[in-house]
Amino acid sequence: MNATDWVLPAAHPTRVERIEARFAGHGFDPHRHDTYAIGRTLAGVQSFHYRRALRHSLPGGTLVLHPDELHDGQAGTEAGFQYRMIYVQPALIQQVLGGRPLPFIEGGLSNDPRLFAATQRLLADMHSVIEPLAEDDALFEVAQALALAAGMRRERRVLDYPAAERAREFIHATLGQPVTLDDLAQASGRDRWGLSRDFRALYGTSPYRYIVQRRLDGVRRAMLAGCSLADAALAAGFHDQSHMTRLYTQAYGLPPGRWLKMLSRR
Repeated sequence: MNATDWVLPAAHPTRVERIEARFAGHGFDPHRHDTYAIGRTLAGVQSFHYRRALRHSLPGGTLVLHPDELHDGQAGTEAGFQYRMIYVQPALIQQVLGGRPLPFIEGGLSNDPRLFAATQRLLADMHSVIEPLAEDDALFEVAQALALAAGMRRERRVLDYPAAERAREFIHATLGQPVTLDDLAQASGRDRWGLSRDFRALYGTSPYRYIVQRRLDGVRRAMLAGCSLADAALAAGFHDQSHMTRLYTQAYGLPPGRWLKMLSRR
């Protein structure tokens, strides 16, 4: 970790997580999000491995990493790089798309001006306030622009969105308890493998990874509130601190202790 690296979260949190960050060299190891990671490079060259190729994000374009896709991040030049990013839950996109498969941006980079304009509000300065209604409007615009930029066409296969949403709601209601695919199938009224396929198509990740990520969200909130890593891990439903740390690093590309130290620098 370089002494000049920093991460700045939004001063006024909303449903969409927003950050601005700078890295002088190596940024983060290969990891996955269960969200869309949508952003733009503000300065320098942001290089990343994504879908078996090394990509380079420059100022002026839009970076769109699909949920559950492995990626890393590092500076493409000695000058380092600075960027802003939003992390959008697929469920929020589905409230607009209403059951269509998630849009996919080939290569993780887009020069579509409609997408750049649609993301402008959510990628504003980290100290800006975004009212709930304005956030809803922005999410609608982002979802529509993603579909247009991806050249989406309606698929013939019908996805059972209501059943998948019942499973997602069951997950949120039982986060502190062990949950199986059979539990989700019973809660949703859908067969277990049909539910698993639809859940992946509609929310961009498997039910298991969705549950893990929601628990990690709880860990981050607890750490920011001053809880120790061990207490945060147990409160979120993990077996122990080491189990949580391993999954946290897989999800965010850096261990929780390093994340906390970087936050304290801004």
